[in-house]
Amino acid sequence: MSRKKDALTLSVPPGTKEQLEAIARRLNILWGKEPSVSGLIVAIAQQQLEVGLRFTLTKVQVQALEQATKALIDSGYIPEAQTLLRLILERGEIESPLKQSLLQRIGQPESAWRVLIEQQRENRQPFHLYYQDSQKRAWEFSVRHAQINFREKRYYLDIWSQETEGNQDVPELAHNWSLRLDRITNLVIMPIEGVWKENLDFLKVYLHFRHGLARAYEPRPEDISDEWEGDVRKVVRKVSNTFWLQREVLRYGADCVVMAPESMRDRIKQTLRSLCHQYDLEIS
Repeated sequence: MSRKKDALTLSVPPGTKEQLEAIARRLNILWGKEPSVSGLIVAIAQQQLEVGLRFTLTKVQVQALEQATKALIDSGYIPEAQTLLRLILERGEIESPLKQSLLQRIGQPESAWRVLIEQQRENRQPFHLYYQDSQKRAWEFSVRHAQINFREKRYYLDIWSQETEGNQDVPELAHNWSLRLDRITNLVIMPIEGVWKENLDFLKVYLHFRHGLARAYEPRPEDISDEWEGDVRKVVRKVSNTFWLQREVLRYGADCVVMAPESMRDRIKQTLRSLCHQYDLEIS
């Protein structure tokens, strides 16, 4: 027995029927082999179709949202990042190479290794870490401490490793490595025997801040002491990676001076000499 149907008579401008049929055909709403305008209207009424102008993401918006997904992943918000990636794929103006990259990121979320690292940390379990960086170079570490830190708009996996070969930091910090999260690929983690370390290695670095920077300086969690002597603000800071401190000190110029240790002063001197050489400046 056929179901009773309501009849609906439409009065539309010339050419509208053909336009509706074209939409129905594009959406594969057919009666037999022909497009069905009636089926199209029913689909709209049942909210199976989106009516109105379809919003799309511009290339600039896609780029901004893609950066946001990386930040979400680095922060551990994997489901939220996956949702945003699907939105980009569905509504974004993207070219084929980027589309393939986004599809791969959805198919292979970066949450598994991060969860595993967190488990090792909670269990105080040393582990062997193997990964390839963005240049396809292979690295292996026997990790006895790990933490995730935020530096200059990105998250990094900081580890203490038995291996020191290739480390360019000062000898006192040669066991510390800082790995950028979004460049870690093909990562493998395996538990190993050994004792978990409470912290990374660190240096006590003595800093003097002068002039306007002395009052503008904002204390850091790593600061051990912070006191004034005349117009000079003296700060002692625990440093686990001199690369980041050097970037900070050079950015402040003459308003920030490293007083000790000598190994840190030597690194900054070497950088300043290289800069002088680049600009044809002679050092007296």
